[in-house]
Amino acid sequence: MVKPVRASEIRDLTSEEIKQKLVDWKQELFNLRFQAATGQLDNPMRIRDVKRSIARAKTVLRERELGRERKEA
Repeated sequence: MVKPVRASEIRDLTSEEIKQKLVDWKQELFNLRFQAATGQLDNPMRIRDVKRSIARAKTVLRERELGRERKEA
């Protein structure tokens, strides 16, 4: 099983790398939804993981846009 991506892993990437990952994750989500609709999806939890990875990536990009680098505790 593929683990969801952590926010700290996303923050280590450049903005361009994050944007490329977003494109990849959106394509994967489309494919997973297509498989779900045709009854071929093996792991329905993967949809949740991909959606959360997309949300985390968008959050990190937005933080950078606003100039809010999150301080690690």
